[in-house]
Amino acid sequence: MKIVRFEAKGQTGYGIIEGQTVKTISGLPWDGINLTGNELPLASVKLLAPVHPPDVFAIGLNYKAHADESGFKYPAAPVIFLKATSSVIGPGESIILPNMAPDEVDYEAELAIVIGKTCKNVREEDALSYVLGYTCGNDVSARDCQLKQDTQWARGKSFDTFCPLGPWIETDMDPDNAAISLKLNGETMQSSNTNDMIFSCSQLVSYCSRVATLRPGTVIMTGTPSGVGFSRKPPVFMKPGDTVEVIIDGIGTLSNPVSADSLSM
Repeated sequence: MKIVRFEAKGQTGYGIIEGQTVKTISGLPWDGINLTGNELPLASVKLLAPVHPPDVFAIGLNYKAHADESGFKYPAAPVIFLKATSSVIGPGESIILPNMAPDEVDYEAELAIVIGKTCKNVREEDALSYVLGYTCGNDVSARDCQLKQDTQWARGKSFDTFCPLGPWIETDMDPDNAAISLKLNGETMQSSNTNDMIFSCSQLVSYCSRVATLRPGTVIMTGTPSGVGFSRKPPVFMKPGDTVEVIIDGIGTLSNPVSADSLSM
């Protein structure tokens, strides 16, 4: 099942996609899929980020090949950081290169977990029962802030527009065995499978739930495969006019253009 969050005629709501139709639901999807009986043509709605998360947890160095290319040992436990929820945007919205740090903005294709019910101190074997579904994510990162200027990752990961999500939440897939790739201007930059993750989705949900209560709608970004821009020789960073696409088998494609910040200091 594909769950979408959309805007139509000035109203925002949730629905499920069937073919080229959006069947609207009442309330929030984690409260149950309660159809209203209203249907909208998919082409008539604007798809938004499929969730407005109360928190965005993100995991660093969770693919073996990415840790290898970055020159780090495999972590003994998940490496957690947070992204500001104000960084969330939806499909088709522009990733804005911030005036403060426009020159080394990198892409990171990621599978994103969406929590479906309140989750605290859950066992790994029970963890996926707390998941609503999965979506595509892009952990956009200002590498100069992250790796050169700051002693932690918050600023480099949390500029406005640095967390594209979408195009919808898929409830039926194997999250630990899905092809994942990223294209920049049509050229494949990342190509892997979630089976290269060091920590599985159930391990990540369980671990994060022992750190903090995961409320419905919480997003966990599960890490990125190899092929990121800063590790390339020469490095490849996003520029105004670029288009970046995250493609995950079983979900679909999240596409975002890249723009310069139009606001001056």
